[in-house]
Amino acid sequence: MYEDALKRLDSIVKKAQTAAKMTFPKEAIDILRYPRRVHSVNFSVRTSKGLQVVNAYRVQHNDALGPTKGGLRFHPSVDLEEVKALAFWMTFKNALLGLPFGGAKGGIAIDAKSYTVQDIELISREFMRQMHPYLGPRRDIPAPDMYTNAQIMGYMADEYYKITGEILPAVITGKPLGIGGSEGRSYSTALGGYHVLKEACSRLSLPGRRVVIQGFGNAGYHMARLLQEDGYTIIAVADSKGAVCHEKGIDVASLHAHKTEHGSVLGFSDASEIRLDDLLKIKTDVLILAALQDAITVRNVADVDARLIVELANGPITFAADEVLHQKGTIVLPDLLANAGGVTVSYFEWVQNLSGEVWDEQVVLTKLKARMLHVLEHLWDAYVDKYQLDFRTSAYLKALTTLATAQKERGWY
Repeated sequence: MYEDALKRLDSIVKKAQTAAKMTFPKEAIDILRYPRRVHSVNFSVRTSKGLQVVNAYRVQHNDALGPTKGGLRFHPSVDLEEVKALAFWMTFKNALLGLPFGGAKGGIAIDAKSYTVQDIELISREFMRQMHPYLGPRRDIPAPDMYTNAQIMGYMADEYYKITGEILPAVITGKPLGIGGSEGRSYSTALGGYHVLKEACSRLSLPGRRVVIQGFGNAGYHMARLLQEDGYTIIAVADSKGAVCHEKGIDVASLHAHKTEHGSVLGFSDASEIRLDDLLKIKTDVLILAALQDAITVRNVADVDARLIVELANGPITFAADEVLHQKGTIVLPDLLANAGGVTVSYFEWVQNLSGEVWDEQVVLTKLKARMLHVLEHLWDAYVDKYQLDFRTSAYLKALTTLATAQKERGWY
């Protein structure tokens, strides 16, 4: 994954020179090719399954813009290369959104579904005991990601307090509301993507309202809910176990209730089951990628039949597949922008924690919409229309400009 991310960076730099006559100092790009700090730990925890040795990682990719910021995921496939790539993308995402953060990411290599709630608490607290010297409100601030949630962030924030003797809510974002969390954080990733999608459809005059969603976790569910409430028709949904389809539309609330009870969208009575591999073949106006990275590769990109793709997940389209989609004329709203609602509201939570303020939900949501649309409009006017560039290239160029300037001003090159 990290090599693929670097290939994309090199391609973006070349496009900047040829299409926009923009050049970046080689030193600035070289710095961004390497993470500044990599933490890898192995720790043992006595769980209901017996003694477990757990592998965990935290990568702080670049802190030119401020303390590093990024999510923490639980997944059995997590490895160092994946976390490096995710941290790399966070550096660019935070720069694009104008947030005073560098990029970081963390991962714990476990199958969270196979552990009890008590086991997850033990693992979460031990992770904080292992990593606390490298974390802090002015150093590196984790947040929820795949298979982590507000309660897990609460365990970690509490453990940090037990270790240091200081109650510092800003050490972690995405916490429960009662201990310093922010209104709107739980669905902010989807809401940010929804605002970007709506504005893009309006400016591009895309009339179609048929939607396919890959991934029905927190982000995928909330995106489906928001779109259905706005009159879009959700014709197919997939999770990690299977997919369901109904040409006339799926009721999102009913599907969510079914998954909550049964653990999967499979078996939902008001839709037909289809193969996971067939989901991307469905002709649709909008495809939402809200599952894992590398969902679309050179192996299946030819099957994709969508006019517009929204990357609600991180890195769901490989570099090579992205080039094919561009040639096909498929519009891609990239992860750097489309899923940045989560880190944006995490920033709002951090600000509230540091200042001692508490914002109501409407204040948070208004600020989120304004920031997401401001960035999209800037990309459109300064890059997409001006140089006839795609959205991903435009997002990287804006972020690169910010990062190169910050690194220069710090005297790094």
